[in-house]
Amino acid sequence: MHDRDALSGARIAFDLDGTLIDTAPDLVRALNAAIAPAGLDPVPLSAVRAMVGRGARALIERAFADAGRPAPEEGELSETLELFLSVYREGIADLSRPFSGVEAALDELAAAGARLSVCTNKPGWLAVPLLQARRLADRFERIVGAEDSPAKKPDPAHVLMALGGGPTGARDVLVGDYSVDFEAARAAGAGIILFENGYDEKPVRTLGADRLFNAFEDLPALTAGLITQRQALRRS
Repeated sequence: MHDRDALSGARIAFDLDGTLIDTAPDLVRALNAAIAPAGLDPVPLSAVRAMVGRGARALIERAFADAGRPAPEEGELSETLELFLSVYREGIADLSRPFSGVEAALDELAAAGARLSVCTNKPGWLAVPLLQARRLADRFERIVGAEDSPAKKPDPAHVLMALGGGPTGARDVLVGDYSVDFEAARAAGAGIILFENGYDEKPVRTLGADRLFNAFEDLPALTAGLITQRQALRRS
């Protein structure tokens, strides 16, 4: 159980890849299709999970580096990126699924009066159809992709826009899985809760987040507890 009053009016922004949805299977599918013309061997799923957080361009560059190949020149990189995005967009939700318990946690937060949004470094033209395909899009007031903000995470402007603007308060929280989520939330003055089963290359428990969780069933109570604590600190 948790204090529903703490969640009433709370503004909670969620990262997407590795937080709400396990997108790595579709990303590795697109990556391997994109690097095949260059003669690279397929990248295993386990490796892609640790590469996802910094975007498609970095994903391709990392695949070349791990294969012992020099970074592709800009022309080749652009062509590879274009192929990656085309393959990925065509089957954007073929293999991607929400993490266990996501839908129920979102519904519980919304029922308690929380206002939900998405703050993702994924382009909006990919984020929106992915969330629609997995029937999550309607749960959010806004979906703010990389190109929808003046700057993407870790810039705090991205978090502030996703939360709805204005200064942050005790009831503003970002839920993510990666170091850029932590950095952006801290810079914006929002609370930060990190999912330990996401995509960061290093254990997120080393970052100093306000709360950590492994199961979405725990998220509503964790969020309410964090907000209550933040409110108490602001009153003291």
